[in-house]
Amino acid sequence: MNIDVNTNINNININIIEAKNLSHEYIVRDEEGNVENIVTAIDNVDISVKKGHFISILGHNGSGKSTFAKHINALLYPSGGTLFVNQMDANDKSNTLDIRKSAGMVFQNPDNQIIASVVEEDVGFGPENIGVPTDEIWERVEKSLRSVGMWEYRKHSPNKLSGGQKQRVAIAGVMAMEPECIVLDEPTAMLDPNGRKEVIRAIHELNKKKNVTVILITHYMEEVVGSDYVYVMDSGKVVMEGEPRDIFSKVEELKSYRLDVPQITLVADELKKAGVNVPDGVLTREELVEALRGIRATEV
Repeated sequence: MNIDVNTNINNININIIEAKNLSHEYIVRDEEGNVENIVTAIDNVDISVKKGHFISILGHNGSGKSTFAKHINALLYPSGGTLFVNQMDANDKSNTLDIRKSAGMVFQNPDNQIIASVVEEDVGFGPENIGVPTDEIWERVEKSLRSVGMWEYRKHSPNKLSGGQKQRVAIAGVMAMEPECIVLDEPTAMLDPNGRKEVIRAIHELNKKKNVTVILITHYMEEVVGSDYVYVMDSGKVVMEGEPRDIFSKVEELKSYRLDVPQITLVADELKKAGVNVPDGVLTREELVEALRGIRATEV
C-alpha cells in the first residue's frame, strides 16, 4: 500500500507537458514560393501540465491556443523553444508516433473524426491502427464507450446520433487508444448547450475516475470552472495564469482580452460594484447564494 501511495505522489509531481519558450511561425508564401509574410502564432510560451490534472487554455480566436494544442499531438513542430510530451522531445520527429499514442486529440467537429458506419467499429479503429490484438480491441471499445456513457449506442450508426453523442463517441475513440493525456480543441464549439454540458461532464468523469490528464482548449468560460489550473492566451502569449477563482476574480482584465466571464461571476462582480460585500471570483450559483445568505444573516 505504501508503495502505491508513494508512486501516486511521484506521478503527481511529473509534468506530462512541458513547454519552454515555445514558438511557432506560419510562413506565408506567394504563388512563386517567395516568403511574403511570417506570422508568429505562438510567442515564447511557457506552459506546464502535471499528470492527472485538468488544465484549461482560454483565448479569443487567433490567440494561439489551437496552434499550441496541435503541438502537443505533434501535428505541428516548434519553430523555437522546446516542448516535451511525456518526457519526449517534440522537436525530434522520431518521437512523433509515440507522442500521438501518449496524447490523443479531439477536435471541434466530431464528423471529422468519425469514419465508420457503426459506433463500436469507429471506436475500435484507432486501436486496430496501432496494432492492438483483436480481443483487446473489443475490451477497450467496451471500456471506452462505457466511460463516456455511450455503450448502449454501440450498434447505432453515428449519423443517427446527436452532436453531443457524436462528440462522446469521438472521445471514446481517442480513449480506446489509452493515451495518458487527452487534448480537446474547442470540443463543444458546434454543440447546443445541452450537448456542451454532457461532453464536459464526460471529460470530467475521465479525468477523475481514470486519472487521464485533460487539456481543454475553449472560449466558453463556464467550461473551465472545474479546472485545476487555467492559462489565458492572447496574440500568441500567455497573459494570465492561475486557478479558476484567481482568473475569474479579474473581470476587467479578462474583458481586455476580449473574453467574458461566467454569468454568475459577472452577476457577483456587478453586485460588488454596487456595494454588496460578496467575495471575488464567485464561480457557481451555490457560492453566490451562500454569500448573499451570509450577508443577510449578518444584517439581521
